Amino acid sequence: MARLLPSALEKLIDELGRLPGVGSRTAERYAYYLLRSDQRINDSLAAAIHDVHVLVKTCPVTFALIDADQDVSPLYSDSDRNKKLIAVVEEPLDIVALERTGQFKGTYHVLGGAISPIDGVGPEQLHIPELVNRIQDDAVEEIIIATNASVEGESTALFLQKYVRDAGVEVRMSRLARGIPVGVDLEYADQITLSHALEGRRSL
Repeated sequence: MARLLPSALEKLIDELGRLPGVGSRTAERYAYYLLRSDQRINDSLAAAIHDVHVLVKTCPVTFALIDADQDVSPLYSDSDRNKKLIAVVEEPLDIVALERTGQFKGTYHVLGGAISPIDGVGPEQLHIPELVNRIQDDAVEEIIIATNASVEGESTALFLQKYVRDAGVEVRMSRLARGIPVGVDLEYADQITLSHALEGRRSL
């Protein structure tokens, strides 16, 4: 059967299709857009893709993403941040979501994922021992477990609580409050959200 598209275009479609959330039709639209675009746009995109591997690294303390010329995360080295308070998140981009609230003035610790046996991710793949070391080194008073409200996030939170307690580390542990989002009817709320909404109910 004759090839329907030029091989270079087919390869671009295949590569774009590897991206999370990009289906075959979306990959085709992206590829066709790039084909029709000015070469400068393609060059700029290619350079940006190249640079993320060269100019971005992981903070050795918080495991957040930082510029390659930085030693540690600015959110950790900033003297105005409270090092005795740590928000524990699954991924680096979770930090962006919390920072946008403008409410959190502590530091962060990125686990690097969540426990998910089906995906081959166990506790040993996460930065949990490093968190215990930080609690001791920085005399941390509280950690806020801010993992996602998913089965994997809940499992990770429970494991983390047990791991810290078994390590004999004295620290207050709290969990982000969960509830029903504004504008969502009860019938459309999932079981985990409803359970947390009941647990976090407050007096009127």
